[in-house]
Amino acid sequence: MKPLSGVKILSIEQYGAGPFGTQSLADLGAEVIKIEDPAMGGDYARAVGPHFFCSGDSSTDSLFFQAFNRNKKSLSLSLNDPAGRAAFEELVRTADAVANNLRGDVPEKISIDYSSLSTVNPKIVCAHLSGFGRDNERAHWPGYDYLLQAECGYFDLTGEPDGPPARMGLSLVDYMAGLHMALGLVSAVMKARETGQGRDVDVSLADTALYNLSYVGAWQLNAGAEQARLPRSAHPFLTPCALYKAQDGWIYLMCNKDKFWAVLCEEIGRQDLIDDPRFVDFDARFRNRPALQIELDRTLSEKTVHEWMDKFGGKVPAAPVNSVAQALAPDSFIAKDMIQSIESENGATVKLLRSPIQTGDDLSDDHLAPKLKS
Repeated sequence: MKPLSGVKILSIEQYGAGPFGTQSLADLGAEVIKIEDPAMGGDYARAVGPHFFCSGDSSTDSLFFQAFNRNKKSLSLSLNDPAGRAAFEELVRTADAVANNLRGDVPEKISIDYSSLSTVNPKIVCAHLSGFGRDNERAHWPGYDYLLQAECGYFDLTGEPDGPPARMGLSLVDYMAGLHMALGLVSAVMKARETGQGRDVDVSLADTALYNLSYVGAWQLNAGAEQARLPRSAHPFLTPCALYKAQDGWIYLMCNKDKFWAVLCEEIGRQDLIDDPRFVDFDARFRNRPALQIELDRTLSEKTVHEWMDKFGGKVPAAPVNSVAQALAPDSFIAKDMIQSIESENGATVKLLRSPIQTGDDLSDDHLAPKLKS
């Protein structure tokens, strides 16, 4: 049995952050039932394009929707309708948790917080994923990943120094917030099963985005450091740790331990750099980054990315700069065990990325996102 078999979660969710988190729980065996409003056509993500499979007419044909809702069930219920509310509360009686990723002021309004549902089931865990939290002046604000990337400094950290601020290429604030919500939910369910007492669990995009600043945040708070954007996506200090030019593209080197510097020099035939006083240790290499870039570019440009990767593999931390298509190609080592093909009810095959959590369970029973059901 999968680790979360026997855990029942009702999820009032939409779009990306919440569904990403509950999909992780469903992949681990939890029964996740999407409670979807029929008046709204269910989860808004069901209609999100631009890419669909089959005819694109079905509520499950959106590939965006499929990417966030594998292994779930669906139930069409209006919580504003007395009959729908009664059916929902009947489900709550036997559920472990109710999750949502609604605007911060909404859960209390529609009575899906712990104070509202504890009379139905005192063990229920109510997990809330909002933009800015539920008890502050921004509780009624809509929150989205890109907005939080902008406000929490990500744009300022991303891109070339002489270019405009830039967002990250993926919605990692959404994904991380979804996973934090899932972790908080499972942790609270464990305690509720032990004590018989449920609770509210709150995660916000804003808190998650700020928390992700990690050591950059610690540097600013304690040393007053304002981390600037660096050329070629370089590390703030470790050197060489940046993009360098090969004959036919870019290669990223990450010599984040001093021992790798000597190995790199040996592998590229530049032993002369090892004892060069400009590059003798991390401090020296950091101070002389521009000169080091010239030396490495000149040497690495003599061979292709593939040729260098053949030499570096297992010795020097290095990676080719791939496109998404290259990362997902059939001959990609990274993707070889991560892509699964799931057949839909009408015989179409949809390829999705597996969960990265391996528990030794058979994944052949994974199924596509659910149709909108009454």
